Amino acid sequence: METKYDNNKLNESQSTESQDGKGLNFVEQLIYDDLKEGKNGGRLNTRFPPEPNGYLHIGHAKAICMDFGVAEKFGGTCNLRFDDTNPVKEDVEYVDSIREDIKWLGFDWGNREYYASDYFPQLFDLAVRLIKEGKAYVDDQTSEEIAAQKGTPTTPGTESPYRNRTPEENLDLFMRMNAGEFEEGARVLRAKIDMASSNMHFRDPIMYRIIKHPHHRTGTTWKVYPMYDFAHGQSDYFEGVTHSICTLEFVPHRPLYEYFVNELADETYRPRQIEFNRLNLTYTVMSKRKLLQLVKEGLVAGWDDPRMPTISGMRRRGFTPQSIRNFIERIGYTKYEALNSISLLEYAVREDLNRIATRVMAVINPVKVVITNYPEGQVETVEMENNPELPDSGSHEMPFSREIYIERDDFMENPPKKFFRLAPGGEVRLKGAYIIKCEDVVKDADGNITEIHCTYDPETRSGLPGSQRKVKGTLHWVSAAHAIDATARMYDRLFNVENPAAETDRDFREMLNPDSLQVINNIKVEPFVAQNAIVGTKFQFQRIGYFTPDYDSSTGNLIFNRTIALKDSWEKEQKK
Repeated sequence: METKYDNNKLNESQSTESQDGKGLNFVEQLIYDDLKEGKNGGRLNTRFPPEPNGYLHIGHAKAICMDFGVAEKFGGTCNLRFDDTNPVKEDVEYVDSIREDIKWLGFDWGNREYYASDYFPQLFDLAVRLIKEGKAYVDDQTSEEIAAQKGTPTTPGTESPYRNRTPEENLDLFMRMNAGEFEEGARVLRAKIDMASSNMHFRDPIMYRIIKHPHHRTGTTWKVYPMYDFAHGQSDYFEGVTHSICTLEFVPHRPLYEYFVNELADETYRPRQIEFNRLNLTYTVMSKRKLLQLVKEGLVAGWDDPRMPTISGMRRRGFTPQSIRNFIERIGYTKYEALNSISLLEYAVREDLNRIATRVMAVINPVKVVITNYPEGQVETVEMENNPELPDSGSHEMPFSREIYIERDDFMENPPKKFFRLAPGGEVRLKGAYIIKCEDVVKDADGNITEIHCTYDPETRSGLPGSQRKVKGTLHWVSAAHAIDATARMYDRLFNVENPAAETDRDFREMLNPDSLQVINNIKVEPFVAQNAIVGTKFQFQRIGYFTPDYDSSTGNLIFNRTIALKDSWEKEQKK
């Protein structure tokens, strides 16, 4: 068992919350009250219990922040327990990814890594005890027959024809089930509770089913595996968990959780289940089954595709753990389901990246500018600030030469009013360098502009006295002779429907956004970017967005993922 909670720390925590003006959320308040009353010997031990049958998504991140966060807040501990009760769907790959995601978010379970399979012997012994006491029986009905005889929320169920088997017969059958004598689906073990209960979960729930697929940890030792409702509360008890925090869909399961726990617990210790609202996001699906479909059908490039709502996908895209934690803190924990705008998550990502990302130059759709009065062959360096939000972040050098690239969209031959970028006869400042003036354009046979010819004012270099001369537009650029070619993967929202889950009459795959990924080759980046293109580095491509090197990137094949644009233009576009 864990050590008792320090009441001095409890008082300090409450005092700190009051000083900050932030009250405890309702889950924290319930835990605070339990600790203050000395329940469970004054201990606090939570757990995060993922199923290793897929990758974690942003909804799991909310649970992780609660389970580990509340333990940190009140000086308790949090276990990582894999709910590995269905070997057909589980894989070691998922176990490894879950560990990585939790650590990336900034949490650690120390030496408290457990598995439901750790408790298979105790769970099996408990099932045998319940059979002997007449509280469980083997049912030969099919799953369809069992579902049909359970009744409805307004009509009672009907008893199974096998409900009144003797304990001896049930025990014999259960042992034979585990010996592999019967086929999958032939028999199940059910708790004998109340087929007329108003709570459907009490109508003789299934405790064990036959599965003959090898388990990733226990091999072929077991042929019967416990159901979630039977395994979960008991695993909490065996582990010493004091607070089992889960989402609202488990509210009707709570009486059954407590029913099974009562078979083990006494007044000195019993885990308590508390439920909060799950995280739902616009333009996103959270169903693990649907996410698995996207992966298996090749509609995305794996679980860590940057368009996926998985934690690994967000990490690959360039989201920061702090931005996710900030977002979760802002939306909070309540007892009411809500659909959160993905714009709130994107705002949190922009806010954190603005704080930490290095400012650099990159041109996505380049057109060449020739500065005709700049000496041929001359190269000078200009100093570029790394991050104005971090005064101590320093600066880096960037080469400037006679030929540069700017964005094609930053030039118009016949501009509208209030177009403050480059146009014939117009002037703009090249960020960190000089003011240039457009004198002429060169076109190919099809009328496409291939070069823009300009002159520069040598007195206007940034940092010189003449640099005080004002012009309305400032452009980003890269030196053509020094530019490095790269690829940009421009990611957007995976779905183009605000709430795909609500569109029950449509196949969710029909709602995929066809423009969720655009690959742009031959973008131009300054040398500093190429020299520092390490996976995990955060860049702000000035005036374009936030980017990070992709896992596929390598020297000579630079690939950058756009994490997010500088501004949220999606909502505006959708309302047009």
